Amino acid sequence: MTSTTRLTVAQALVRFLTAQYTERDGVRQRLIGATWGIFGHGNVAGLGQALVEHTDTMPFHQGRNEQSMVHAAVGYARQSNRLSTHAVTTSIGPGATNLVTGAALATINHLPVLLLPGDTFATRVADPVLQQLEAPYAGDVSVNDCLRPVSRYFDRVTRPEALIPAALQAMRVLTDPVETGAVTLALPQDVQAEAYDWPDEFFAERTWVVRRPGADPTELAEAVQTIRAARRPLLIAGGGVHHSRAEEALAEFAEATGIPVASTQAGKGSLRYDHAQDVGGVGHTGTATADELARLADLVIGVGTRYTDFTTASGTLFEQPGVRFLNLNIAPFDGHKLAGMPLVADARSGLMELTEALQMHGHRVPDGYVREYTEDKERWEQRVDACYEADEPDVRPTQSQVLGALDALVDDTDVIINAAGSLPGDLHKLWRARSRDQYHLEYGYSCMGYEIPAAIGVKMAAPDRPVWALVGDGTYLMMPTEIVTAVQEGIAIKMLLVQNHGYASIGGLSESVGGERFGTAYRYQSEDGTYTGAPLPVDLAANAASLGMRVLRAKTVRDLRAALAEARAADTPTCVYVETETADTVSGPPPAQAWWDVPVAETATRPSAVKARELYERHVSTRRRHL
Repeated sequence: MTSTTRLTVAQALVRFLTAQYTERDGVRQRLIGATWGIFGHGNVAGLGQALVEHTDTMPFHQGRNEQSMVHAAVGYARQSNRLSTHAVTTSIGPGATNLVTGAALATINHLPVLLLPGDTFATRVADPVLQQLEAPYAGDVSVNDCLRPVSRYFDRVTRPEALIPAALQAMRVLTDPVETGAVTLALPQDVQAEAYDWPDEFFAERTWVVRRPGADPTELAEAVQTIRAARRPLLIAGGGVHHSRAEEALAEFAEATGIPVASTQAGKGSLRYDHAQDVGGVGHTGTATADELARLADLVIGVGTRYTDFTTASGTLFEQPGVRFLNLNIAPFDGHKLAGMPLVADARSGLMELTEALQMHGHRVPDGYVREYTEDKERWEQRVDACYEADEPDVRPTQSQVLGALDALVDDTDVIINAAGSLPGDLHKLWRARSRDQYHLEYGYSCMGYEIPAAIGVKMAAPDRPVWALVGDGTYLMMPTEIVTAVQEGIAIKMLLVQNHGYASIGGLSESVGGERFGTAYRYQSEDGTYTGAPLPVDLAANAASLGMRVLRAKTVRDLRAALAEARAADTPTCVYVETETADTVSGPPPAQAWWDVPVAETATRPSAVKARELYERHVSTRRRHL
């Protein structure tokens, strides 16, 4: 007779989660390392009570905003190589819908997170309950259905026994390197508190092996033949290189073949910046070196990349008429993009197989090609030096000089985190990544507000490393709330808060597309309805201090250098606040090296929009579909 244990659904779920493990390359670890939560009537008596009973086996973290709790879990998951993540529980209603943005971010970036929102009564005895959405056309719809399109797996557990298959499916998806993303188990509040006799086998330890599939022999042979035939190949490293821990395999491939390696935002750091074959970021925010190689490439080898529009310059970057694409990707969906030749395999396994096969043929690109990109890279590094240089240390720094000051301070143990604004473009062009996981840019969803909670998650996964959240004023005002969590739990993140009085990135984009920077500055409104008055009298440094963070104010380049060094040595949450020079001309970043398609008004009366449309049409005419 099967032995059973009587527990509530919530108690059973928490106990089940504590017994789930992942294993890859012989290393085993907890799959769900902790649970984040904000309690309301939809989860306080169920999961809230269950978590109290399991404080010894399931660590709990108190969040301040539901979206930011997901961001923290995602930051932890990425730093943990997708082998461990956190769960997030909320009440019903706005607590649940606040998860949607974080879920979309996780799924777009292929990062695992387990979402456990409360739901309305399964029995419908109290109908409608507080915060319930009533849909006249369907009785089984709740606001949690908003999470369906942004989840890789969704289930509503309306009966206790339904938890068993739902929980197992959830773990399967979380640990699948192709399918992983946000997983949602919606939990009606009455079902959470309902008791059931659970088979003890449900609580036995389970180890989910994260597979490393190798390449199909036929696809591998074709890939080798294609690489050998190319005269100007370029490899583009995407986030899949990091997820697979394929950095060493990539370095061996590049060194053996001499093929240059460019990187997407997610893939930057796959090679150290000073590696001979590293040519920097590619695409709209890329380096001149990488983008010129892309324009002239006859073969593009994409490894673990989704080929977003920033990478392809909206279909205008790869100009050669006969250019071909070879896509090494664990996901067949991405392997076939740009009508490419798919090599469906784990990034590390596939690179190792390619290197071995090419070495058997003694294959290497021509020496002249190596000299060409090496010299171009040296010229680009000189441009980076010029951007970082600050001849006058007693003046307000530009944003590029802010990055230069940080670049001069960090070593390969530091992690920098960013997601949105003007910083991603500057970082992709300029930052000198010193280790495989130093550069943590979330650019799949480019979500303002990600940086601070993600830094908390990263610091939890790597407690002995300096972790920096690079935050603009626009992003800070979106979501500073988790500063309180960092202070409460003594998580010593470092925040570099850059004040430039508005949406600098969108302001520049607005100007380029005829929008005249309308509505992008944080200034008083003028009589003509534009926001061109004096800057607003906000004090973000004082705000951060009011939330419990130690704040160091820097007015000059000299101040900034000292403040950054002090913050790096701090063992409490510390903010460096700096107001940047808005006229970033002398040492500003180089302009975009490739186009990005943002449609411009086809008809307009204002000259700026008319001129922008003319330029837009010239760029559009160069776009091509790779078929």
